[in-house]
Order: sequence, then C-alpha cells, then structure tokens
Amino acid sequence: MIAHVAGTVTSRDGEIVVVDVGGVGYEVTATLSALTRCEPGLVVTVPTYLHVREDAMLLFGFSDDAERRIFRLLLGVNGVGPKLALAIVSAQDPDRIESAVLLGDVALLSSVSGVGKRTAERICLDLKDKIAGASGVSTGGVAGVSTAADPHREARDALVALGYSVLDAEAALVGCEGSAGERVKSGLAALGGRL
Repeated sequence: MIAHVAGTVTSRDGEIVVVDVGGVGYEVTATLSALTRCEPGLVVTVPTYLHVREDAMLLFGFSDDAERRIFRLLLGVNGVGPKLALAIVSAQDPDRIESAVLLGDVALLSSVSGVGKRTAERICLDLKDKIAGASGVSTGGVAGVSTAADPHREARDALVALGYSVLDAEAALVGCEGSAGERVKSGLAALGGRL
C-alpha cells in the first residue's frame, strides 16, 4: 500500500491532484480539505489509500490520517465504494461522521449527494461498533453525550424543521456552542433568515 506521497504539486484539476515524487507524477483523487492544501508549486505530504480493482489502481488522498481512517471504514460497508466514501469524507469532518454514526444520525449522512436513507442506515449499523470500539466510548453516547441530549443535532433538526436544508443547517452551526436553543439562534443569525 502507498501510505502517503510527498513531493511537489504539479497540477490540480477538479478533485485530481498530481504530485511529483522524484520525477514520477502520482495522480491522487483527494478530499476537499486535502485539495485546499495542494496548490501547484507547493511541497506537500498527502496521506493516501491505494484502491486496487481488476481494471484500475486508484490513489485517494486525504488531509490527515483521521480522514483516511474513516474512508477505510466506509469502504467496509456493503454498497459503499471509494467514490461515495470520498464524497462522505469530503462533505463532513471525521469527528462529525463518527458522531453521526454513533448517534444514528441518518439525516446528516443522507445529506451527502449519492447517499440514500438506506445506505445511511447501513453505514450507521455497520460502523457503530467499530467506531465505538476504536474511540473507547459506549454505543449509548459520544464522549459522554447521550443520544437524548445532543444539542448540535437538536439545533440542526430545528433548522431543518424551519425549512433549511441539512447542509445549510450544518454549515450555519459550525462553531456554535451552548444549548440547542442558543445554537438555533446562532444558526439563524448565520443564515440571515434566508430560506
């Protein structure tokens, strides 16, 4: 397996980055957060995952090891291929994905383009014990937060009930702290009252 590539970014087109390593250009399909660090001319180290199929060898790149770990877990879910796993990891940070899986937050996962409700439910079911075991928390809560009292999820669900999309609500709640009500107020202020 190619664990990472370190070299100079020679080009970037869409989600593809070419990294020159000792005169060999490696084509890497990267997450959005990895792409932001890969401007042409910069020297970078990109954690990678080599996906081998009968007809191709594809190299996927990440901003850090946490993204790569979640990507690999997602590949273990029936019906989730590398392109869909990359889309999920690009759409949400690893902590948010883990939280969504542990709390059974199907709405967050299914807000990613290409992830239907059944696939989101399967991801939650298949990965719950793996993520809980790796992070050392019980499946009843995330880092001491019970499933009944997740203020982020409550605030997001309230914004969705007001007519905002899950993605807009999630974006508006980035960095919000406090109770669900305080987060809703902050989210509405960030959204500027637009629907």
